[in-house]
Amino acid sequence: MGLLRLLKTQFLCHLIICYVFLVSGIIINFLQLCTLPLWGINKQLARRVNCRLAYCISSQMVAMLEWWSGTECSLYTDPESYKLYGKENAIVILNHNFEVDFLCGWTFCERFGVLGSSKVLAKQELAYMPVIGWMWYFLEIVFCKRKWEEDRRTVAQSLQRLQDYPENFWFLLYCEGTRFTEKKHKISMEVAEKKGLPKLKYHLLPRTKGFCVTAQNLRGKVTAVYDSTLNFRNNQTPTLLGMLNGKKYHADLYVRRIPLDSVPEDESECAAWLHKLYQEKDEFQEQYSQTGRFPGPIVTPPRRPWALINWLFWVGLLVCPLCMLVLQLIYSGSAFTVVSTVVLCLTASAGVRWMIGQTEIKKGSSYGNKEVKGHATTTATNQLGEWCHRFAHGGAQRPPREQLSQADQDTCSYSRYISSW
Repeated sequence: MGLLRLLKTQFLCHLIICYVFLVSGIIINFLQLCTLPLWGINKQLARRVNCRLAYCISSQMVAMLEWWSGTECSLYTDPESYKLYGKENAIVILNHNFEVDFLCGWTFCERFGVLGSSKVLAKQELAYMPVIGWMWYFLEIVFCKRKWEEDRRTVAQSLQRLQDYPENFWFLLYCEGTRFTEKKHKISMEVAEKKGLPKLKYHLLPRTKGFCVTAQNLRGKVTAVYDSTLNFRNNQTPTLLGMLNGKKYHADLYVRRIPLDSVPEDESECAAWLHKLYQEKDEFQEQYSQTGRFPGPIVTPPRRPWALINWLFWVGLLVCPLCMLVLQLIYSGSAFTVVSTVVLCLTASAGVRWMIGQTEIKKGSSYGNKEVKGHATTTATNQLGEWCHRFAHGGAQRPPREQLSQADQDTCSYSRYISSW
């Protein structure tokens, strides 16, 4: 086992995993493109086909968590709710504290057979990203620009199109809108104080408008809300790079099933309901922090073999031709081919590192704690909180960019963002 653990840390293995994911993803994207004529003939069949094709992409990520990393997932929930998981449409509300929380959400979907049809509310920019973004486009994922004036109508229309969706689906929502960092949390709690809302310790203030319009437009199709709160044992901080290195984690997910009929239809009442939900989520996280467990009985849904089988299929299909190509390049003896191979590997290496880096949490608060020299810079740092607060509510110009770190610039943007949503 020691040799296997060592093998999982080797960059060559990481390169092969990413190569298989990217190349198979492009192939599947092409197959999805080929389904376009089918949409005009039989839309429901096209949807079912795209669910299966999408599963071939997203299940590779789940296979890395479940089979490569060996990460365990325990579920805290009541037995009666457990019987309904995977058999009904649902809105899943997840906390956004970890670099791999999206992957745990996908694993939750996979354990109950709805990974291929799962939906999210995603940034518009992701629609243009090969593999994942293009897969989501054909899955009819709901995209938004994070500008509520423009998003309200387009998001509602996209959600209405799911009313006749032929597969059971879960709609995954990160109501906080962005990952938790100390700096964003501070700004978020300033907004909470201004609005007279109770402060949260483990979460950002939820954006209520996105959830309310989702619940409103999925009524009649969705029967429940799954309030899902994620944490990791022993204060683990999981990363995608850690999983790629074969590091094993243990995720605990607490899920409450709430009938959608109990969610108020009035927008202001729905917003108050969501704020109350996040106050309860905060209490669950506090309990986990103190006791190491969530309330209720533990259930461990069994791993399904299909994610592993799918990954092994693509490995067998794509790695053998790659090995033959590399051997041909080596035996050719040409300096040009050798140099080209080295350049290609270095480029692939940089690309892999970049993709992994996109999942890392930007700890903007560390920039704010740095000692700075010069009166002007110190003054700019001290005024950041006031500027961001005024900027969020339209009462000030954006602070001069040259006086702020990138993390501070992101914080000011976030302040206006949570105020608008």
